[in-house]
Order: sequence, then C-alpha cells, then structure tokens
Amino acid sequence: MAKRIPSPTGPLIAGLAVTLGIVAAFCFYTLYQIGGLRRMQNETIDRDRRDSLQLLRIQNDLSALGLAMRDMMTGGEPYPLYAWSAQFERIHKDMDNALRIEGALSPSLHGSDRTGFSRGLAQFWISAGQMFAMAREEKTDEASALVRTSLEAQQTALVSAVSRLLVENSDAEQRTAARVAEIYDRVERQIYWLIAAALICITGTSLMLIRANRTVFQAMRALSDRRSALAQKLITVQEEMFRSISRELHDEFGQMLTAVGAMLARARKQHLPPQLTGDLDEIRAVAQQALDKTRSLTQSLHPSILDDAGFEETLDWYLQVFQKQTGIAVALEKSGTGRDMGPDRLIHVYRVLQESLNNVAKHSGARTARVRVRFRQDRLEMGIEDHGIGLQPEDGLGERRGMGIIGMRERAELLNGTIEFLRPDGGGTLVQLTMPLPPPDVPVKLAEAPPHGVANSAA
Repeated sequence: MAKRIPSPTGPLIAGLAVTLGIVAAFCFYTLYQIGGLRRMQNETIDRDRRDSLQLLRIQNDLSALGLAMRDMMTGGEPYPLYAWSAQFERIHKDMDNALRIEGALSPSLHGSDRTGFSRGLAQFWISAGQMFAMAREEKTDEASALVRTSLEAQQTALVSAVSRLLVENSDAEQRTAARVAEIYDRVERQIYWLIAAALICITGTSLMLIRANRTVFQAMRALSDRRSALAQKLITVQEEMFRSISRELHDEFGQMLTAVGAMLARARKQHLPPQLTGDLDEIRAVAQQALDKTRSLTQSLHPSILDDAGFEETLDWYLQVFQKQTGIAVALEKSGTGRDMGPDRLIHVYRVLQESLNNVAKHSGARTARVRVRFRQDRLEMGIEDHGIGLQPEDGLGERRGMGIIGMRERAELLNGTIEFLRPDGGGTLVQLTMPLPPPDVPVKLAEAPPHGVANSAA
C-alpha cells in the first residue's frame, strides 16, 4: 500500500489563523493607542489653550490695576482716591471669575504656585480695601502711601506669579508633546515587531507550503514514473503477445487451413457425384475465406513484412491497405536514407503511425492526409497531418482516443524520443514523432522498461 501523504491544509490554516490573529490584535491595540493619543492631544491642547486664555485675562486685569494705581498716584485725574473703588471692584469680579474657570480647567496643574498666587491676590484685595477705607476717611496721604509701599509691590508680584503660571502651561504643553512623541515611538517599535512577527509567520507558512509541495510533487513524480513504467511494460508485453499470437496463427492455424484447402482440391479431382462436388466447392470457399481472415488478422497483430522487409516497405504496404479500407487518400513524403532500426523499435514507430491514421479515419472527418518521413543524420522525424476538426479535449470522443494518445506518448518514451500533438496553420492535427538514431555501426537497442517489480508496486 502506498504511503498516504499528510494534507498540508490543517497546518497552513493554522499558520494563516496565527498570522491573522497577530495582525488583528496589533491593529486593535494600535487603534486603541492612537485613539487614546488623539483624545489626550485634543483634551490637553483644549485645556491648555483655555487655561492660558484665563491666565492672560488675569494678567490683563493686573495690568489694568497697575495702570489705575499709576493714574491714582500721578494725580492727573480730578477724582478722589475712593472714586477708583468701582473700577477696582469690577476688575476684582472679573479676576474672581477667571480664577474660578482656570481652577476648574486645571485643578492640579500649577500646585503651590497657584496657591501662592491666590493668597497674594487675596492679600492685595485686603490691602486695596484698607486703602479705599482710608481714602473715604480723607486720609489721603496714608492711602497714597499704602498704594506706593504695598499695593504696587503686590501687583508686581502677582504679575510675576501669573507669568510663572503661563510658563508652567508652556512646560505642560512640552511635556505633552514629549509624551505624544514617546507614544508614537512605542507604536513605531510595535509596528516593527508586528512586521517581524508577520514575516516569521509568513516565512514559516511558506516553508511549510514549500515542503508540502515538494512532498506532493515527489509523490506525484514517483506515481508518474510507476505509471509510465507500468504502461511501457504493458506495451512491451502486449507486443510480445501480439507477435506470439500472430506467429501461432501463421504457423499453425494458417498451415492447417492451407492443408484443408489442398485436401479439398484433391478430393474435388476425384470422380464424385455432382451434389457432393458442389458441397466440396462450398467447403473449400469457406476454408479460403477463413485463411484470408487469418492472414489479415496476423498482419493486424504483427505485420511480418516489418520483420522481413523493413520500415519503408512496411510503410508503403500499410498506406495502400489503409487507403483501400477507409477511402482516405494519403500522400507520402520521404527524404533521407533509410536505416535499420531493429524490429523492437520499428514496431513502436509503426504503432504510432497506425494509431495516428486510425484517429484521422475515426475522428477528424478529413478525406486526405499526409505522412512525412525524414531520415536525418542522427534522428528520424515522422509527421502525420490532416486538416480535419483537430484534437478537442471537450469534444467527447471517448476514452479510447485518449488511451491511444497515452499509448503513443509511452511508445515515444520507449524510443527515447518525443511526440507532439500540434495544430497546423490550416487547422486539423499534426502528430510529430522524433526519435534518435544510433550511428550505423552501433547496435540498435531499445530503451529498457523498468523491472517488473516496479510495475507491480505501481499496481
């Protein structure tokens, strides 16, 4: 029993599943990372932008306070100091609103700096309240001194604190950018790892496929060699059987029929009643028909002219017989000098010619054919051409024609030659056989079929 070849389908499907699983998992992970990165970028950028806007709003308010205190101290305006309390109150409310929004945007972003700023701002408003209280009590000098010694210094410190908060926002943006770059680098490295893993899986699957294909092709080659060996052995045995049967028919049965005819002829010469003479003539005619059928069958099984006269005379004889039997006109073209190829090789050339012309008669529908035989220096070329319907695998001509073509291929291999089935320019079929010819002084030897044990193993 032939060894069963394991199917590569299961391992290949497993390798494909692993590869697709790795790709799918990485794609999901990458999309998750990119989605989180996009959300972090959007949230951070939007938060920092709005936080910076509120800090700039506070900075503008502090600048407005500084300008107001400058105008209060220059005395250029004909207003008492407490008249500025409304403007200070408006700025106070605006700054409280900005601080509230900014604190909600980044409750833990600035830490101690924001706490110090809040305390300093609260102290500033306490000092401003004291200053306006003094101004209302007409303590203008003390109020002015409080502005110069305390409020202006506190306003300057608050401006510096807001600037530090803005710098912290800028640093946070840089840290976010660095984190984004780190994530991109990690994703890039993971892409490289994915490519490497995918390449490893693809390489492993490919190697597995190559190995499976090699195993399958080696098994197919071995089966093909065994089939070819079996076919060639069968052809060789068939020809030996045909030759043996032909010889038996010719030497035994043919001679017996010839002897029966001779005895009937001698009996016919005796003085016999007319009724018995008629019966003898009828029996003699039947014996002659049987002898003719035996000779025809003998020539079909193995033409003796092939052994006695050689290939060229056999070719002329067979073409005449074929034309009489089928009514198809066959033109013969010969070139070169004929050479003895040995009976074992000649029978295969003859069978190729016989099968090709039989296909012309049965399948082509052509009424003419052409046979070309060329003896080259080192090879024989024989072509059988017709202009009928041509070889069509889908025409449903049956298994017999296909087996005939297989037989011709195997005979060409036995001859160490090649055979081609071509379509000539005018349509139809051209069977072209090419076989090597040994030099004239080299003994003719047929290609040996493999040992009988090989053919049996193929069975």
